[in-house]
Amino acid sequence: MSSQAQASPALLGVGILGAGPVTQAIHLPSLARLGNILEVRHIMDVDPAVAEAVAGRVGANFSTSMEELLADPAVDIVAICSPHQFHAAQVIASCRAGKKAVLCEKPFAMSGEEAAGISAVSAETGVPIIVGAMHTFDPGWLAAEDAWGDLPEQVHTVRSSIVLPPNPRFEDFATEIVGRVALTGSDTTDPEVIKAMLTGGVMGLAIHDLPLVRRFTPDFESVEVLHAEIVRPFGYVISLQAGSVTIELRAAMNATWEPSWEFEAIGDDAALRIDFTPSYVHAGSATARILSEGRTTVLGPFGHNGYEGEWRKLAELASGTGQPPSAETLIHDLEFALAIADAAAGRIDANPVDAGSAASSPADQEVNA
Repeated sequence: MSSQAQASPALLGVGILGAGPVTQAIHLPSLARLGNILEVRHIMDVDPAVAEAVAGRVGANFSTSMEELLADPAVDIVAICSPHQFHAAQVIASCRAGKKAVLCEKPFAMSGEEAAGISAVSAETGVPIIVGAMHTFDPGWLAAEDAWGDLPEQVHTVRSSIVLPPNPRFEDFATEIVGRVALTGSDTTDPEVIKAMLTGGVMGLAIHDLPLVRRFTPDFESVEVLHAEIVRPFGYVISLQAGSVTIELRAAMNATWEPSWEFEAIGDDAALRIDFTPSYVHAGSATARILSEGRTTVLGPFGHNGYEGEWRKLAELASGTGQPPSAETLIHDLEFALAIADAAAGRIDANPVDAGSAASSPADQEVNA
């Protein structure tokens, strides 16, 4: 459906499955800055009005069918931005359609077995996959990795602290959202609701930092959640142990006027602190600070953020010039997140008092940063 100008053979064509706020407020602005290498050519959404409106912004074709998008020869790279329960099947279909690279928003699977199946299809077809945990592609993080020396071997404490407004505030700063779904309230005194909020918090928000956490936790398979609770109106406080490393995961989404997203890794003789730009904000990279031997090394900010970094990496992969993350890395990142989510929810059954400080029934927050 629809028509666009003749596609440039010099550009890589992008097709996007799912035209919700993530596509509208994150990916389209990022791709607009990379118009010299990438071009949006097809938008699919189950809501035809949303598909047409969003595709019209970039002069792309639109459809309501995954099959139609995957059959479009102008599409080289597929971005999967649909609800998570569709991710695995859509990743596999994209690989089997012979596309050049696939970006899947997190989580790309809902079990380790499902992830292993995806990886097998990727290996069989030769189609590389990356997962949209944007911080792993942020130049500030990548610069820190190159500069921190033996820090991972000595870290004893890791912290991820996130304070954000509800997603619509920054979504609306980035673009005019069409087709936003209204959120309903939930009874946050119900243990099942609390468990679902903890699971959603880990798999929708904390998951961005968990690949970073795992970089400092070689014993990540021995995860023990010591405490888990939700906070109002949306957030979590989770304390855990992975081997000899203590991990603190904190998040709050509220009416804050000053958001922050901080990551820390603290060792015996050195420490790392990274300040990331908030979700949906297109404002350059994170700034990393490495404290060692009585001095501080500051890295960044650099000219682009992790969202744009994802697309730069995809362009490299589709052009055959980049190296994708290993299947083992993607699977272990997912298994680590699932283990934390399951154990955090399990704490509510074991210790109902850990239900935490949510004693009213505020509206749920969509967590899909």
